[in-house]
Amino acid sequence: MEIKTVDNGFGVAPQILPGDLKQIAEAGYRTVICNRPDGEGNDQPLFHEIEEAAQALGLQALYLPVESGKVSDADATAFDETFDAAPKPVFAYCRSGTRSITLWSLSRAGKMPLADILVATKNAGYDMSGVVRRIANQGKTPGEAIDGKFDIVIIGAGSAGIAVASSLQNRAGDLEIAIIDPADIHYYQPGWTLVGAGVFEAEETVRTLSSVLPKGLHWIKAAVAAFEPERNVVLLEGCRAIQYDRLVVCPGLKLDWHKVEGLVDTLGKNGVTSNYRFDLAPYTWQLVNELKAGTALFTQPPMPIKCAGAPQKALYLSADHWLRSGTLDRIDIAFYNAGAVLFGVKDYVPALMDYIEKYRAELKFSHNLVAVDGPSRRAWFDQTDADGNTKRVERRFDMIHVCPPQCAPDFIRVSPLADQAGWVDVDQNTLRHKTYENIWSLGDVMNAPNAKTAAAARKQAPVVAQNVLADMGHKVAIGHYDGYGSCPLTVERGKIVLAEFGYGGKLLPSFPGWLINGKQPSRLAWLLKEKILPPVYWQAMLRGREWLAKPEVVN
Repeated sequence: MEIKTVDNGFGVAPQILPGDLKQIAEAGYRTVICNRPDGEGNDQPLFHEIEEAAQALGLQALYLPVESGKVSDADATAFDETFDAAPKPVFAYCRSGTRSITLWSLSRAGKMPLADILVATKNAGYDMSGVVRRIANQGKTPGEAIDGKFDIVIIGAGSAGIAVASSLQNRAGDLEIAIIDPADIHYYQPGWTLVGAGVFEAEETVRTLSSVLPKGLHWIKAAVAAFEPERNVVLLEGCRAIQYDRLVVCPGLKLDWHKVEGLVDTLGKNGVTSNYRFDLAPYTWQLVNELKAGTALFTQPPMPIKCAGAPQKALYLSADHWLRSGTLDRIDIAFYNAGAVLFGVKDYVPALMDYIEKYRAELKFSHNLVAVDGPSRRAWFDQTDADGNTKRVERRFDMIHVCPPQCAPDFIRVSPLADQAGWVDVDQNTLRHKTYENIWSLGDVMNAPNAKTAAAARKQAPVVAQNVLADMGHKVAIGHYDGYGSCPLTVERGKIVLAEFGYGGKLLPSFPGWLINGKQPSRLAWLLKEKILPPVYWQAMLRGREWLAKPEVVN
């Protein structure tokens, strides 16, 4: 018998035998619930046999039989009441375990977030997609009403969602397009690196979402709970159902702060900061400005992460300030990178290494941050050697800038749209879902092997828009995405190493050669006129007369 642990208070298994009760008791369970009617199968023991064996071991045994494939609302209510009153943890069983875990899922509705229920059941090996609407409806069977139907529904109103919505409108203005996002505020996240460097104020990276959405969109201000792709339905929290003809999925990433032990408890104090959060970027600048001597650590977790250059940019801009203020000689800088290289595209490494050497930063590759103790100013890393062996190492700090581990949002990871790793499963050229032909994805949440940057989303948006419209019968060619992404690595105030690349690290420079080679004195004016860089960067240029650092490898 294999017990499937669902959470600390509940476990399930297929049909058990009286002899299995000893293992269940030794696993710590105090209550056993049978959800299989007596006589359902010729090979099952009767409940009273299970009850006698359980009582002999000091376990409480309860009989709540449910007919296979017919878990009613009344069954769910009875299980809920029984489960809440029973000594914990509770073990339940039926023929396969499915009825038991379905009852638990419905009983937890309204007491746990839907995504958490689906994550727990999926991790235990059970798919609850068939009852997801009931879970979203507080465990009760909902009606079949549809709360809205649109030609195209877009999930996520970040840079990717807004870009694809605008691209669709520009190509076909008569479409009924809805964009779903619960946020009131739109953040320009790349600007937070410059907030952490004292270049911008945090408020300059904020806009109301309504002010940046394209006109004519239907904005549904709600959180997505689940997907029913076979019915072309997006299920919102509160069990509202939105139907679509085509779906575009781009909700961004989840920052998994809890994956680093102790990190959540010390963020924003004790010298622990991160430019990956709006409210913490000003604290980064405070720490950098106040540090006159000591140890400054900068971390990067395993890929994938959004804007892979951001952890380095925090280091470069901090070190540049210390250099300019005359304190760099008294500050030890170290970059702890879970990866094995400074930058994934080797052609740009020499230009970046010049700055690593300039700032005398210590490089620690294959070091993954796993724990932080803010009050004692200590951090722990798992160091992996070439043979795959791991050991724990400790480092004291005066300040530490943390890039958190990242993953797809929970409602994506547990959905039918996700691959085994939890990312939306698309064709890397067309960005169309591999299983559901009327679904596309772009931005950070999909599984194409490109860098997760805003620049990538800018290139992906017209590809998705064009392919959606081609699928709708518009006379447009199929678009193909070449994996383009870019990291404008600000290595000091006024200089950027602009890394541009596609699938496989192929160099894809978009700037003219005269600009990269530095032979045109009016290049700043040209940049502003053409608006090639995002507003945050060209505003920074105006302030600091920012020039592009010459990447040595680009001709």
